[in-house]
Amino acid sequence: MTALIALFWRDLRRAWGSGALWLPVLFFLLVATAFPFAVGPDAPLLRRAGGGMVWVAALLAALLPIDRLVRPDRDAGVLDQLAVRGFADELVAAVKIVAHAIAFGIPLLVALLPASALLAQDAARVETLAMGIALAVPALASLAVLSAALTAGHKGGSAVGGLLILPLAVPLLIFGAGMLDPSGRGAIKLLAATSLLLTVIGPFAAGAALRGLRE
Repeated sequence: MTALIALFWRDLRRAWGSGALWLPVLFFLLVATAFPFAVGPDAPLLRRAGGGMVWVAALLAALLPIDRLVRPDRDAGVLDQLAVRGFADELVAAVKIVAHAIAFGIPLLVALLPASALLAQDAARVETLAMGIALAVPALASLAVLSAALTAGHKGGSAVGGLLILPLAVPLLIFGAGMLDPSGRGAIKLLAATSLLLTVIGPFAAGAALRGLRE
């Protein structure tokens, strides 16, 4: 168990100490800054479209750092050592998912405030966006770790991994954006259910991919 705790803290230090953490956050803010220039000064249109853009940017921000989630540990032999010590690949994947969810989820929620202001979102929509993204963060982290595990054995495969995982994230985008519609009251329940499903499945799928790296 000590080894798993060390893995968790090392993943956090890798994210927060290397500066790689700020790449997803900066990307998120850059999207929020650039989108108003593309849409123009139409505030009502920006308000309607801005919420959906926040969700797309959050998904892409979660997938940006996948190169550092699994590949460094694979190259250093850490995954092999954990397997030799009897730790299940699913448990290793779960630890990585929790670490990634904390590492990018908290800064993303903080960055949501200036991003929402740039996208003309009022206080009620900001609250709804924050609630939705907080619910979706574990699922986004699961998809990111799964993508990282699938592409760790291939150089430059992160883009392909993102394309493979993107269809699984579509329900999150649909239900997350649906929460912003006054008539979409059931969207939050569907979002929570989808996020829970992906979060539960994620460690098992990523664990199977980690085993494939050793074969």
